[in-house]
Amino acid sequence: MPSTATVDFTDTVAIVTGASGALGSAAVDRFREVGATVCALDVVAPDSEDAQLEPGEGYHFYEADLTDEDEVESVIDEIVDDHGRIDHLLNIAGTWRGGDHIEETDLEEFDLLLDINLKTAFLTSKHVLPHLQEREGSIVSVSARSGLEGGEGDGPYRITKAGIKILTETLAEENRGTVRANCVLPSVIDTPMNREMMPESDHDTWVDPREIADVMAVLCSDAASVTSGAAVPVYGEA
Repeated sequence: MPSTATVDFTDTVAIVTGASGALGSAAVDRFREVGATVCALDVVAPDSEDAQLEPGEGYHFYEADLTDEDEVESVIDEIVDDHGRIDHLLNIAGTWRGGDHIEETDLEEFDLLLDINLKTAFLTSKHVLPHLQEREGSIVSVSARSGLEGGEGDGPYRITKAGIKILTETLAEENRGTVRANCVLPSVIDTPMNREMMPESDHDTWVDPREIADVMAVLCSDAASVTSGAAVPVYGEA
């Protein structure tokens, strides 16, 4: 009879990108709770006014622009030098912009979303993969429910999140039997920024970042050892 799998990341090293944001900081806390050595990556330091990652001990912070390949390569090398291994990668770095139809969308806004939402995940995955392959590790990235179809007013955001889903499926196919790759599909995440941008919305239907972090932990664990290439809904009550 199979044993019951538990979430225990003792003696493993997890990288969390976008760690200073609401979901990133929740993932840092969750993976710390289950024993991982957490390497928190962000261009925003914990002592910044905009950071939601509490300064202090319990994780290792690395400041890096993950849209710059040289910086990505350098920070991954630094993490391996410091900790000797990488077991889990959580691609959480991302942002939202919307409101305009395609013909009214500035190229700068499109480029911003492409860089932060998709390029960061591509570059970090690229440079972490050789280390994950050594450990038979896992990747969990953040796509979005809205990335499953087109919609009005936030096309570039949807395009980048659809790209995350395809990146995930590609990583899973190319690393079958060695590295598992999955993604989560949140609806609207309950963050201070989203509340500020959408003050009239029903916030009770939004999904709590801590609940998404729980799902990400399970996807990295032995409980999901046979799961790769999946896009997992995390919609809350939306």
